[in-house]
Amino acid sequence: MSERERRIGSNEALFREVNERISRIQDDFGQAQSFEIVCECGRSDCEERLQISHQAYRQVRSNPLHFVVVPGHENPDMERVIERDKTYVVIEKTDEEAAEVAEETA
Repeated sequence: MSERERRIGSNEALFREVNERISRIQDDFGQAQSFEIVCECGRSDCEERLQISHQAYRQVRSNPLHFVVVPGHENPDMERVIERDKTYVVIEKTDEEAAEVAEETA
């Protein structure tokens, strides 16, 4: 695995962990049906946020190869789009090494 792929995978895993914590906090306090998360793309300079429902986020999290990104942040070399919403895109890792990192960090 290249250093670039490892860095991208680490960034995605970090953003996923942050979003899972946000989701748990929102659930604990019975907040609104949707909440704001950070984009789970692998870009080190990405600071974008997006809105997603708790139900949709739980569905994404049910598969360790799925991530939520801002439209336009998908990387066709390593992933494919499996769902489009007006505020986000759900991607699935297709690159074998990237998929392995995603599963290890789920």
